[in-house]
Amino acid sequence: MTKNKREPLIHITKRVNIPIWFPLVVHAAALLLALLACAVLTLVMTGENPLSLLNSIINGSFGSSRKIWVMLQNTAMLLCVSLAVTPAFRMRFWNIGAEGQTLIACLASAACMILLRDVLPNWAIIVCMAAASMLAGAVWGLIPAVFKAKWGTNETLFTLMMNYIATQLVAFFCVVWESPKGSGQIGIINQRTELGWLPVIGGQRYLLNVIVVGLICVAMHFYLRYSKHGFEISVVGESVKTAHYVGIKVEKVIIRTMLLSGAVCGIAGFLLVGSTNHTLTTTLVNGRGFTAVMVSWLAKFSPFWMIMISMLLVVLERGAGEISTKFGLNQSYSDMLTGIILFFIIGSEFFIMYRVHFRKPGDKEGKLNV
Repeated sequence: MTKNKREPLIHITKRVNIPIWFPLVVHAAALLLALLACAVLTLVMTGENPLSLLNSIINGSFGSSRKIWVMLQNTAMLLCVSLAVTPAFRMRFWNIGAEGQTLIACLASAACMILLRDVLPNWAIIVCMAAASMLAGAVWGLIPAVFKAKWGTNETLFTLMMNYIATQLVAFFCVVWESPKGSGQIGIINQRTELGWLPVIGGQRYLLNVIVVGLICVAMHFYLRYSKHGFEISVVGESVKTAHYVGIKVEKVIIRTMLLSGAVCGIAGFLLVGSTNHTLTTTLVNGRGFTAVMVSWLAKFSPFWMIMISMLLVVLERGAGEISTKFGLNQSYSDMLTGIILFFIIGSEFFIMYRVHFRKPGDKEGKLNV
């Protein structure tokens, strides 16, 4: 039977054979629209010239040598955590626990600095910090992996809950090791002796972090793309049934991959405590574990694309803070601008994956076979 039915005004279809340049154009357009929206909001809120918005964003990250190095440090730390979650994401294991895995590694590094400062020389303390941090992060990733592999638990909820446990453990030891007593904070660890502090290279405090994360990025690229383990991760991510059919031990791949993810988070925690902050707080990771999810996803799990996206997000975040400071607004305004920018960038993914068709003026009626 055939009857007339009005065609929908909007029709959405999935894109096929997307050109390499197309996502770049869409993301650039989304970024420009986001900056325009922020400029209009700034104009309404402050009455200032919207053109000063771009200058503030640039100045927030590139206004001085110190700002450039802080931006590179923040980019390196975000990139490190993003690289950590990527193997699990390629396997379709949704590891939302990078925040906790990094934080528990920070706790392990701080513990070595405090408990071994009167026992071992500086170089031995640093070696112990690195080993303990990677082990702690790996164990924190291993626990949900075993439950997923053996009993099929929901890894998203499991890894998310592990974040809260790590936070409370850090809060507990911040009180145990508080300095001065009664402050509830640890303060700068070994400030006088600098035991456990990573060396400064080339007179730049953050250069070591950038170098280490850069090497991890290159290694992760080759691991995921050219190694046998990387191939097995991709196969498991595409289809568990196919992986079983070709003889891949899925449980082993899940556990091995999460051990790797946790260990890389451990390196991030080691660098945060040993090189960047020299202290321990519950907010030390600063939400990088959750932002890393977005970085990995936007980069389509490509380590080198993550460099650009991590830097972009850091520059925008620091720029939003600069705008807030310049115009005498509080931190909430900075967070609001950051949220607007992220909304536009994430929303642009829809237009990369799908095509929107509008009904032509003459196509008022269509025929539908039922």
